[in-house]
Amino acid sequence: MAHVIEYTEFGGPDVLTLREVASPAPGPGEVTVAVAAAGVNPLDAKLRSGSRPSGPITAPRRVGRDAAGRVTAVGAGVADLRAGDEVIVFDSLGAYASELTVPAAHVQPRPPQVSAAEGAALGVPAGTAYQTLRALGVRPGDTLLVHGGSGAVGQAVVQFAVLWGIAVIATASPRRHERLRRLGAIPIAYGTGLEDRVRRAAPAGVHGVIDIAGTDEAIDVSLHLVPDRGRIITLVRGKDAASLGIRAFLGGSPDPLPPRAVALRAEAMPVTLALMAAGRFSVELGPSFPLAEAAEAHRVLAAGVDGKITLTP
Repeated sequence: MAHVIEYTEFGGPDVLTLREVASPAPGPGEVTVAVAAAGVNPLDAKLRSGSRPSGPITAPRRVGRDAAGRVTAVGAGVADLRAGDEVIVFDSLGAYASELTVPAAHVQPRPPQVSAAEGAALGVPAGTAYQTLRALGVRPGDTLLVHGGSGAVGQAVVQFAVLWGIAVIATASPRRHERLRRLGAIPIAYGTGLEDRVRRAAPAGVHGVIDIAGTDEAIDVSLHLVPDRGRIITLVRGKDAASLGIRAFLGGSPDPLPPRAVALRAEAMPVTLALMAAGRFSVELGPSFPLAEAAEAHRVLAAGVDGKITLTP
């Protein structure tokens, strides 16, 4: 038997319930993983609350997409994983669990240099950052503006961009500026005068924007700084993107990710794990909660906290 977090109605954190369920054996192409840590993403809370449309609830829904743990069973046709392997799980609904069975394509070996909590923090942030940067097409020598650079996705964007030779200007509250400096970005505060501060930091201009803040200020400044609206991507204002002439991924966009974007998100996992093993990519961890306290983890997420929240069975 396994313990999982489920909900049967949309609402606040209290709709999250711990339940005991049977653990299905892995079928062909699947593996079962004993979870050591699960990552808590803003997407989880948006789906739980109903603010991100996901259709009517007709059966209990599970929560979470990212986890890390140890393979306990392997289905037929899986050649590159075996019982006992330490792994991460990405893009697999139901990660808030003590055990889960998932397609082997959504599992990657976890190097010993990467902790379970760090591995559980990678899927959504690193996948989103990698896919978005590749889609934006910024090149070495370009300057990238990141609105909301101090969150998990923002930090991943900053690190990939810096590694690829791209100058990064990242907005954040002043108390988060030192973290961004350590990652290689030029931090600036949001608020009145933001456009002028960006222009001073990038006298040769800005070549692309990734908006993870979603504020009117972030959108307005981006439109003033980058004439080519195709080089502005928002991850949170998807509903408005078409009317603004900018691009959107996730964030409420009515369009599903194209196959190439999905492939890029998967490609990001071994790339990021290798970088972490080499000490060239880092994850900022926040508080950890027992699996049974998933509701409290969502309350803390809503209140705001530095670093990635994780759950431990």
